[in-house]
Amino acid sequence: MELLGKTRIDFIGMRNISFIISAIISIIGIIGVIQVGRGAANMGIDFSGGTAMQLKFSKPISIADARVALHKNGIAKADLQEIKDGNKLLVKMAGAAVGKPSEMVQTAFKKEFADNAFTVESSTEIGPSIGDKLRKDTLVASVLAMLGIILYIAWRFDFKFGVGATLATMHDCLAMFAVFYLMNKEINLLFITAVLTIAGYSLTDTVVVFDRIRENLHKNLKGAMNTIFNDSINEVLSRTIVTSLTVFLAAASLFLFGGEVIHDFSLALLIGVLVGTYSSVFVASPIVAILENRALVNKPKVA
Repeated sequence: MELLGKTRIDFIGMRNISFIISAIISIIGIIGVIQVGRGAANMGIDFSGGTAMQLKFSKPISIADARVALHKNGIAKADLQEIKDGNKLLVKMAGAAVGKPSEMVQTAFKKEFADNAFTVESSTEIGPSIGDKLRKDTLVASVLAMLGIILYIAWRFDFKFGVGATLATMHDCLAMFAVFYLMNKEINLLFITAVLTIAGYSLTDTVVVFDRIRENLHKNLKGAMNTIFNDSINEVLSRTIVTSLTVFLAAASLFLFGGEVIHDFSLALLIGVLVGTYSSVFVASPIVAILENRALVNKPKVA
């Protein structure tokens, strides 16, 4: 399926603008990662420790009434989220709490809403030490994933391609951290799952572009490097857009109809698909083009 036909867009010529945009995004993302490492961002109970409960009431209940009920019974710090389908309420309490938080919440609601019976559909409790270990292990796993990417691409193509693919993938992950940090969205295991999913997607999209670049480099050994890269990107542009649009529509369906529980997860996927498509064209390819041009300039001339 070809949406655009033959295009002649000078992607490599726009590298300075794209690099400035990517640098700003990456800096904000690095700040976000540092804050996550320190536990200073909006950390979910997966990483900070705490309790999460999903309750199903027999009658509709407002978040305002639920918050007042908890305050009356000594539970001041609780994050409440309404699940519109089925009179459900999600209660999250980060950090350590005195006593058993889940029992305290149930006691408060039974007392304040005696005429509105409820059942506990799920309850999760994670200690602060476990949350801290999960946070550190997640960062280590992400770094190892980046190293694995550069080794695979270096073996599959060339070291210069490995550098471009790794920097582009890191850019995508940092962009997702940047958006979630600026929006003060919760950083939890679902978000990290989305980040690693997009890292794989971005790498796959980048490899397709790199394959065409490598083919054209072999066909046109004496051509201008920037022209070869631009032609290669334009040749696979329709394929890139169609693939990204397909994934984007699937993620959009999750975002619109998947419910509150996976709302942030699907939002991260939407952001990641857009950024991953952008980085394959405007980050990975220009970086490799710069490295290839430098290698060509520094290549010793045969007498």
